[in-house]
Amino acid sequence: MNKLLNELLHADVQRQTRRHFLQSAGFGLGVLGLGSLLNACGQSSEGKTDTRPAAPLNVPHFVPKAKRVIYIHMAGAPSQLELFDYKPELEKYHGKDCPAAFLEGKQFAFIQGVPKMLGPQGKFGQYGQSGAWLSDYLPYLQTMADEITFLKAMHTDQFNHAPAQLLLHTGSARLGRPSLGAWAVYGLGSDNHNLPGFIVLASGGRQPDAGKSVYGSGFLPSVYQGVQCRTGGDPVLYVTDPKGINRNMRRKTIEAINEINRQTYEDAQDPETLTRISQYEMAFRMQMSVPQVMDVSKEPPFILDMYGVKPGEGSFAMNCLLARKLVENDVRFVQLFDWGWDGHGTSASDNIEGGLRQKCRLSDKPVAALLQDLKMRGLLEETLVVWGAEFGRTPMQENRNGLVMPYMGRDHHLEAFTMWMAGGGTKQGYTHGQTDELGYYGVNDRVHVHDLQATILHLMGFDHEKFTYPFQGRNFRLTDTAGKVVNEILA
Repeated sequence: MNKLLNELLHADVQRQTRRHFLQSAGFGLGVLGLGSLLNACGQSSEGKTDTRPAAPLNVPHFVPKAKRVIYIHMAGAPSQLELFDYKPELEKYHGKDCPAAFLEGKQFAFIQGVPKMLGPQGKFGQYGQSGAWLSDYLPYLQTMADEITFLKAMHTDQFNHAPAQLLLHTGSARLGRPSLGAWAVYGLGSDNHNLPGFIVLASGGRQPDAGKSVYGSGFLPSVYQGVQCRTGGDPVLYVTDPKGINRNMRRKTIEAINEINRQTYEDAQDPETLTRISQYEMAFRMQMSVPQVMDVSKEPPFILDMYGVKPGEGSFAMNCLLARKLVENDVRFVQLFDWGWDGHGTSASDNIEGGLRQKCRLSDKPVAALLQDLKMRGLLEETLVVWGAEFGRTPMQENRNGLVMPYMGRDHHLEAFTMWMAGGGTKQGYTHGQTDELGYYGVNDRVHVHDLQATILHLMGFDHEKFTYPFQGRNFRLTDTAGKVVNEILA
């Protein structure tokens, strides 16, 4: 019993010492990396906690060119060789054994032995005044070629889906790091007090392979994590009042719960308690704001036709339209995930003949419409649109376990793939980077995923080397210890 009492006394002294230090230091938790949260959830004039969404702790290092970001991730990785990276020489090698230089010392996800080369299946042409190469898989995006900067020599360090997605979105192939969207809201805050600063919309029937960590907050306060909204039913689960509970009763319930949480925070000084308060308050405000923003029934018919959506039907096209509506309502970062872009050639839906074409039919029109819509509304100049996936596909046909697949497909490839960006301070009608004649290696102006991250942060006003957060004894950043801004693509 005495031992238990001594432990309780020791714990109480530790708690009181922490509280005394934090209160007497004069700067509180803010300088310890929680100031943005306390700034958003500090004391109001009535002495009550103000639980608005997080305001920025960081002043941008320079004026942001991109005030908002729409990041479109095609989970699974479409083949750049069928869409953007035209390689006529690859046609000559179609069906021939892969050169030994492409195989020696290399590791692939599935390829074994000596695979056959696979020529491009799309018909390519040059479009716009820029003469950008695009295939017939993307007839609608062809019309927007002069708005786009293509990054033709992207490369990564990971060839499996989950770690590659984590690396692309969090800067690390391991779990636990904040996502790009979380960093964006941590840095710039949210301009809309009734909506989350970071909203996620998913389609394709599944989450990305890396799960919710690709839009998580990692070691940042959880107020910065992405909030996933649905396009059918309640946009956010349980956002409507329970049966028999009206809005006034819900208000009083939340006030009572948050008063308990405020008292808990005063006692324990746990910053996540502030996040919990903020989430309750946000959920209450979202009951009114989210259904209104997510309702497309009042959109003009020509807009619905332009995107190819029908009210009430959840789809990638609907998510593109909702992305426009969200940034129009000052949501800082909108992340679109569309699952189903893996093209190994193992089935009729998992190949580059029918499967990839079908995915492009469902996505090409709404993506082009999103760019056109943003431009018509004067939003594209300050909204950065990013399109891409976690890696690329090989110039060789996949031969899993040494056997040729029943359909045409390509294995995962980390050496070269294509991403593109539009608006938000990037050049219009520009192509950066080049791969070799068979599309295997990047030979000019290669861009690593850390370089992409550094460039996005730069467009949002932050020097990626100085934009850090203290955790476990050192300052962490999105780009880890690498990355450089791709200045050539900046307008």
